[in-house]
This record gives sequence, C-alpha cells and structure tokens, in this order.
Amino acid sequence: MAIANPYQYIQCQLNQGVGELILDRVEKHNAFDEVMINEMITAIEAFAVNDDCQQLILRANGKNFSAGADLNWMRKQAQMDFEQNLNDAHELAKLMHVLDKFPKPTIALVNGAAFGGALGLICCCDIAIANERASFCLSEVKLGLIPAVISPYVVRAMGNRQARRYMLTAERFSADVALTHQVIHEINDDLNAAAQPFIDAFKANSPQGMSWVKTLVSHLEDGVINDDTLAYTSEQIARIRVSDEGQEGLNAFFEKRSPAWNASLSQSTKPDAQGAQ
Repeated sequence: MAIANPYQYIQCQLNQGVGELILDRVEKHNAFDEVMINEMITAIEAFAVNDDCQQLILRANGKNFSAGADLNWMRKQAQMDFEQNLNDAHELAKLMHVLDKFPKPTIALVNGAAFGGALGLICCCDIAIANERASFCLSEVKLGLIPAVISPYVVRAMGNRQARRYMLTAERFSADVALTHQVIHEINDDLNAAAQPFIDAFKANSPQGMSWVKTLVSHLEDGVINDDTLAYTSEQIARIRVSDEGQEGLNAFFEKRSPAWNASLSQSTKPDAQGAQ
C-alpha cells in the first residue's frame, strides 16, 4: 500500500511491516542534490520512529540505482564558500549516519549504476543485493574531490586496502567485484525474489533483538577485545534477558509456541505529515 507522498524525488511505501524508500528521479538517473538528500533524511527518520515499520528497503526506479551527485548541485557547490560547503557536506553526512544507525534491518536493492555517494548508501545498509548489470565507482578524484563523508562506511565494508585502490583509481567495477569486496552480499537479477528470504527472516525475529544487534555490532567495530569489551557484552546479554521481549522469547521457546512478535502485522499504515509514518 502506497502512503501519502509529499516528496519530489523519492517515494515511500509501507506494507505489512516492510517500509520502502524508493529513489524516483529517473530522468536524472536518481542523482541526488540538497533537496533529495533532505527528503531521504526526513523519510528515514520518520520510518525509524514508526512502530508499524519493522524493516526498511532502499531501492530505485529506473535503469540505475543512482548516478551520485547531481551536476547542477555540484555547480552550486563550486560557487559556495567554505562555510556553505561545510553546511552542505554536513547534510550528506547526516544522511549516511541516519541510514547507518537506523534501528531496524535495512536492505539495499541495487539496479544498474551506483556511483559516488550512492555507494555510501549501499554500504550503510545491513544487506545489499545487486543485479548482474550493476556497476560501482568512486569517481571523486577525477573531479579533484574525495569521497569524504561516505568513506567511513565504504572503508568499513571494503576494508582499507581495497578502498585505497578504488578511491585512488576511480575505476568502475562490476557486481562480481563488489561481491568479492563485500560491498554487496548477493547478485541476483530478480531483486525482489532475492530480498524475500531476508524479509521473511526479519519478520520472524525479535524487533528488539535485531535493534540491539545493530547497536552491538556498531560498538564492536574497532575490533578491540579488552576488559571494557567483556563488561559491555556481558551487560548487554544480561539486560536483554530480563527485558520484556527477552522474557517473551525465552518463555515462548520453552513453551513451544510462537513469540508475540510473530503475530500478524497490521495491514494498515499511518501516514503523517511527512508521508512515512
């Protein structure tokens, strides 16, 4: 079911707990500018607080996922002073951050080209699936720029060694290479079919448990294992065991019944003024 859409460059849908944020600037190959960035931030933040949304899919209409930065937007940036450029960059950084820290599972479905900042969006999602014709590029150095605000997420996904190569060469790489370097998890020309097992798995799992897993993994990104790590992980398992969902999950297991979160999700959506709640 489509929900009220106040946006110019994106569409939002919410069906049976699955939210969708759809890039919809087909005539520009879904290139983004300050307007589209703001719309994506608004939609993601609204989905995050919508209890009817249990997971989020990021996908695009048209032949390409996203060409990256819009040329007219780039022309504006070239005329901005440092402070204006800084404010502009903060918005893109915020987009990456709110998607990366989204408290529910996220899936990116990548069709065709995904360049520049689009690669950042993909690396911010928990699961990424691309079709065979998908291609990727970190082309910023060709323009005398750097992939700055997306770099934490791209380096985390690809690893420092491979990120150096593709950021320095600005070479275009295929879905097969993206799979090898962990930018994506699967290649499948039927993106919807490929996504369905993940959608079903997320629906069967504890919403709180999945949210806490995302926080847990984020906390452990530095790879350090010390006394603080042991204390943190011990506290997290103790807290979730005594939480309402933890108790429900354990009791359901021992009582050989389905936990409460497996009850049928509401078919209804609740649009708000922003169109995603």
